[in-house]
Amino acid sequence: MNIAVLGSGSWATAIVKIATQTHTRVYWWVREEEIVRGVENFGHNPLYLRSCELDRERIIVSSDLKMIVSKATDIILVIPAAFVAGSLQALCPKDFEGKRIICATKGIIPQTNQIVADYLRDYFNVRDDNQAVISGPSHAEEIAQERLTYLTVGSCNGEFAKQIAESLKCRFVKTTTSSDIRGIEYGAVMKNIYALAAGIARGVGYGDNFVAVLIANAAQEMEAFLSAVAPQKRDTNRFVYLGDLLVTAYSQHSRNRTFGQMIGQGYSVKSAQLEMAMVAEGYYAAECIHKANQTTGVSLPIAQAVYEILYEGKSADEELKRISKDFK
Repeated sequence: MNIAVLGSGSWATAIVKIATQTHTRVYWWVREEEIVRGVENFGHNPLYLRSCELDRERIIVSSDLKMIVSKATDIILVIPAAFVAGSLQALCPKDFEGKRIICATKGIIPQTNQIVADYLRDYFNVRDDNQAVISGPSHAEEIAQERLTYLTVGSCNGEFAKQIAESLKCRFVKTTTSSDIRGIEYGAVMKNIYALAAGIARGVGYGDNFVAVLIANAAQEMEAFLSAVAPQKRDTNRFVYLGDLLVTAYSQHSRNRTFGQMIGQGYSVKSAQLEMAMVAEGYYAAECIHKANQTTGVSLPIAQAVYEILYEGKSADEELKRISKDFK
């Protein structure tokens, strides 16, 4: 296996750290030349996850996307979903021939309102059995500190999932596999919206008691949506679903929770984005799920409230009061 990682943010940096534990050579595409120099000279990403020590002897880092892709048999995609289409526009289906794609991006492509697996299939002819997805719960900051983390690799190709899971297993990362690629992708999208809701609630002034009930209802809402968009037998109490939801909703490292808390405190969307200087996927996900649910028609009061707060300027306090009347 020749592994390539596409993306320059905190999660991409964490994935590179994991990959270098078990691969003697990891190819890494980043857009910023500053990151190329920082990794090559000092073994650190100077812009994201600066504390993460990287084995520069095992990393070939470049801003030349075509070159990096050409070297790989297996490509881990870690570009924020909002920027995947723009970042990959220099590539064509021929560039992905004979390659397997592992998506570690947690979001929906806003230009097409698709999960990444569907987008890669439709625009780059990447077959379903050559695709996999990686999900947590997994904060990049804890991986940088080599704290024990559990990952799930999902694919309809069971042998592929096992190979990737084994290749990412190391002293501080445990892995398991699943066949539920679509459920895992959509679950990762939904949990970011609910983390925003938890942050909004804290920003408005609600405490742990309310947030716990909010997330319990969000878990039920997510299960109903997954059953509609990706019908198959699944246990949403497994850590790849519920665990990822909980860590994103409660952790101090969660960008979506932080973004939501700023919105609850009265920041505008634009000012919150500028102050964070990082992508909160839940912002884009809220609109994408709103559009997707117009055809599925699942009752999603929490996700809908987040959409109306972010995109229609509704009062955060009033929306939370409204939906909390029906909490169970």
